[in-house]
Amino acid sequence: MIKNKINYSQRKYVIGSIFILVSVILLIKLFIIQIVDDSYKQSSDNTTLRYITQYPSRGKVYDRDGRLLIYNDAVYDLMIIPSQAKNIDTASFCKLLNISNNTYNTCLKKAKKYSMVTPSIFLSQITKDEYGHIAEMLYHYPGFYFQTRSVRQYPLPIAAHTLGNIGEVTKGEMDKDSYYKLGDYIGKSGIEKYYEKELRGEKGMKILVVDVHNREKERFMDGEYDTAPIHGTDIILGLDADLQAYGEYLMAGKTGSIVAIEPSTGQILAMVSSPSYDPNELVGRKRGTRYSELLNDPDKPLINRAISGVYPPGSTFKMVNGLISLQSGVVTAYTAYPCNGPESTPIKCTHFHSSPVKLYDAIENSCNPYFWRAFQDMMSAPRFKNPKEAYMFWYNHVTSFGLGRSFASDIPFTVSGNIPTKEFYDKTYNGSWNAMTIRSLSIGQGEILVTPLQLANVAAAIGNEGYYYEPHYIKSFANTDKSIDSSFLEKHIIDINKRHFKDVKKGMRSVFEGDHGTARFSKIDSITVAGKTGTAENPHGEDHSIFMAFAPVDNPQIAIAVVVENAGFGSTWAAPIASLMIEKYIRGYVKRPNVEKRVLTLNSDEQ
Repeated sequence: MIKNKINYSQRKYVIGSIFILVSVILLIKLFIIQIVDDSYKQSSDNTTLRYITQYPSRGKVYDRDGRLLIYNDAVYDLMIIPSQAKNIDTASFCKLLNISNNTYNTCLKKAKKYSMVTPSIFLSQITKDEYGHIAEMLYHYPGFYFQTRSVRQYPLPIAAHTLGNIGEVTKGEMDKDSYYKLGDYIGKSGIEKYYEKELRGEKGMKILVVDVHNREKERFMDGEYDTAPIHGTDIILGLDADLQAYGEYLMAGKTGSIVAIEPSTGQILAMVSSPSYDPNELVGRKRGTRYSELLNDPDKPLINRAISGVYPPGSTFKMVNGLISLQSGVVTAYTAYPCNGPESTPIKCTHFHSSPVKLYDAIENSCNPYFWRAFQDMMSAPRFKNPKEAYMFWYNHVTSFGLGRSFASDIPFTVSGNIPTKEFYDKTYNGSWNAMTIRSLSIGQGEILVTPLQLANVAAAIGNEGYYYEPHYIKSFANTDKSIDSSFLEKHIIDINKRHFKDVKKGMRSVFEGDHGTARFSKIDSITVAGKTGTAENPHGEDHSIFMAFAPVDNPQIAIAVVVENAGFGSTWAAPIASLMIEKYIRGYVKRPNVEKRVLTLNSDEQ
C-alpha cells in the first residue's frame, strides 16, 4: 500500500511538469507572433473570411408527359457588408450599377438597418449580361460581392394560376421558419407555395478568404468546412400541357374558367382561369411592379376563377337532384311527370318537348317541371317524418359529392361554395318552411353556389358511378422514393346505388345524341360523351353559360366543367368549348375547325 502511494505521488509531479512546459511553449509562441513577428497580423489585416450561402437549385416541374413547365436560370445578387463598405466612390459605383444616388442611399440604409457586419442583398437578381461588366470592376468597391441565385423560368407561358410564383420572403414568413433569411425567396401561390419544402432543397455554405481589395483569394482550409447545397425535389403534375394551352386559347377574350379532371385518379388535367397572365411576368426585379399592375387590373387576372369563382349551377345540378330522388325511392327511372302543368305551377319549362317525361327525357330536354316535381315528392315522402328530415337526407347526399366544402388537397385557396343548411332555413323562415319555400334548389338555383372545380368533380363522380378522388395537382415526385399524400389516393364513396348512376349517365348521353339534346350540336364523331348544359341566373347582367361532361361514357378518361360568364345559354358557348377540350384530349387533335372558329368569335366585347 505504501509503494502505491509513492508511485501515485511521482506521477502527479510528472504530469504537472508537462502542463507547465506546454504552457511556457504556448506563451513563447504567442509572444513571437504578437511582438516579434508581425506577418500573422499583416495577414489578418489584409484578409477576411466571407461566408457565402450556396442556394440549391429549386426543383423543376413537369407535366404528366414529361414536358418541362418550370426550370431555373442563374442570376446574381449583389451583396453588401456595410462595415466593410468604406471610401466608396458613390458616383462611379452608381454609374456602374446604372442606379440613382437615391437608390444607392436607400439600399445602403436598408442594409445597415439589417446588420453592419452580416451580409445582406444590396441589389437583387442582376442578369448574366449585367454581372460580367460589374464583376470586372467590383474590386474597386470594398464590402460588395456577388452571390449566385436562380430564378424561375417558364418555357410555356401557361397555367400561371396552377404553377404559382415565388417572391421575396416576408418577416412573418421568416418568423415561422428559421430556414429563411432576409432576401430569400419562397413560394407565394399555386404549386410553388404548396410544395415549397420539397421544391426549395437545402442551402449549403462556402467559406472564402478575401483580401483587402475585396478579391477572392482561396477557399478557407481548402473547403474543409464548406457544405454543399441539396437540390430540390422535382415534381410531375397530372396537368396536360397541350390541353392546358388549348383551353387558354379557347378562353382568350372571355371571362370564366375550365377545369378538367382525370376521373380514375382525381388529377387535374387542365385548370384554366380567364383572363390570365404569362407567369414569366412575375420573374426578376420587374415582379413587384408587374404584380401591382395585375392586382389593380379591373379584369382581375390574378383571381383563379376555377377555384374561387362561385356560381349557381343551374341545370347541371339536376343530375345530383335526379340521383338523390332515385335513391330516396320516391321515383324510378320510369316515373313520368307532366311537363306543362296548371298556371299555378311555380316552375315552368323553358324547352319544347313532349309530355309527360321520364328521367332520360327530362335530362335530355332539361325539363324544369320534372325535377321540381321529383324534389317536391321527395320532400313530402312518407318515409320521412317531416320536410326537414327529408331535407337532411337531401343535404347529406349533396355534400357527399364534395359540394359545400373546400377540398383538402394541394390546390391552395379553394372555396367551399354554398349548400344551405337546415339551420339557415330555420333562421330565414322562422322555422316554417317546406318544398315550395325552397323550390329553386330543385333546378340548381336559389342559395346553391358551386365552383367550377366542384362541378368538374361532380362530373367525375357520376362518370365513376359513385366515387371520386380528391382533386389534386400532383402525379408524383421525380427521382425519389417520396410518395404523394395518401389522402389523394382514397376513394370518396357516394351512398347512392350504382344502378341510379347508370340511369343518369344514359340521360346525360342523350344530351349529345338525342334528337332534342341540348348539346346535340356539340356532338363529337366517334367519341361518346355524357354531359349537361346549364344556364346560371346572374342578377348583375346576362346569365352565365355552364356545362359539365365526361367521356368516353363507359370508361371516362376526362371529366370537365366550363363556365363562361355573361354568355347566356350553356348550349351556346360552354358546351362547344367542353366538347373541343374533350376531343383534343382523347383524340389528340380537333377535327371540327368550324366549331373552334365559332367559339373564338366570342370575345370580351360581346360578353
